[in-house]
Amino acid sequence: MGLLAACGGPGTLRRRAALVSRMAKKTLEDCPPETLADQVVVVRVDYNLPLNRDGEVVDDTRLVRTLPTIQYLVEAGAKAVLLSHLGRPGGRPDPALSLRPVAGKLEEFLGYPVGFCPMTTGLQAQEAVQGMKSGEVLLLENTRFCPEDARNDAEWAEEEISFGTKLFVNDAFGAVHRAHASTQGVADAVRRCGGDAVAGFLLEREIRSLSDTMADPEHPFVTIIGGAKISNKIDVIEALLPAVDQLLIGGAMANTFFKAHGWAVGDSLVEEDRIDTARRLMDLAGDKLLLPVDVLTAPSITSDVSTCVSACDEVGEAQHIGDIGPRTAELFTDVVGGARTVIWSGPMGVFELAPFRSGTFEVARAAASTADQGATVIVGGGDSAAAAVAAGVVDRITHVSTGGSASLEFLSGNEMPAVAALSDR
Repeated sequence: MGLLAACGGPGTLRRRAALVSRMAKKTLEDCPPETLADQVVVVRVDYNLPLNRDGEVVDDTRLVRTLPTIQYLVEAGAKAVLLSHLGRPGGRPDPALSLRPVAGKLEEFLGYPVGFCPMTTGLQAQEAVQGMKSGEVLLLENTRFCPEDARNDAEWAEEEISFGTKLFVNDAFGAVHRAHASTQGVADAVRRCGGDAVAGFLLEREIRSLSDTMADPEHPFVTIIGGAKISNKIDVIEALLPAVDQLLIGGAMANTFFKAHGWAVGDSLVEEDRIDTARRLMDLAGDKLLLPVDVLTAPSITSDVSTCVSACDEVGEAQHIGDIGPRTAELFTDVVGGARTVIWSGPMGVFELAPFRSGTFEVARAAASTADQGATVIVGGGDSAAAAVAAGVVDRITHVSTGGSASLEFLSGNEMPAVAALSDR
């Protein structure tokens, strides 16, 4: 591990790599274990985990990735106070979005008790921290129960370190693109008090994996972009275009490109206000951009519907496009199979439903096979990571990010406020 960088401002991949080497930030490795004994260390994690109706954790990937950081602190005798958000409670308590079940899941993995405080700030939280012993872990309640978090309220951030904290560890890659009090504000507060804000092992690995890949990608370099909307992928497409050899477009966002060609898309999702953007991107990309040649359509996007294959320019009225078609899956698989660097962000269709999962799964398997042959394959978190899990190939991918939106922001060259707020080396 070692160097980490705060990379801000739009730019090319090589400029991003130069920023990485020039703007080094401190990491947990800069904190020797002997300096951590008996210290209260506030750790921002991203435990925004999916829960079922019974409040049980469905996917614990993000939690598992934080274990090295937590174990390092525990073994050093620190008192690890964890902060995280969960869901979108709108700045007020919601029992369905409590972090209590997450504390239980963390306890299972660590093999020793994890304390839980039903408050994030205030006297009860203060007393819970004051009662901690060396090597203990305490998870405070959902930061988004507090409206001050999203507002990046400085006083709220100051209260979160009022336990005498001199070290803040950010290990929440999925939230570093947000300027919230629990990400950026606490880091600023600790540094104002003469302490350090450092990257945890998960955050460092995320930044390093993306940076190293983009610094000097081996060619052919292929990017796969899917999902529902062009609007949140424009920056990353424009940032990657100069470097990639092929850009594959799938998912519902392809519908907007079809419409830009003048093709009918039935009742499929289209961003009407982005049709001109799609035209501009096609002109900019030229032969690099590869659209589907056929699609899977159905009268509705449901789990028990019958589907049919249609050419992209022959989608019937009242039909919904739910996936790429078999010819496109074969075409995309061939392109990915010949790549030496692959970045994948966004599914090819509504893979959560059985009738529309084959295209995404074929791409996932192709990406895994390419990684098996020594290529570098980066999956950008979110739905892409979930698809890799569902396809049974996640363990074969070079790096699966824990932050879908954060990885897009990073790839786009946009500022990561919570990374910029870390202490300089």
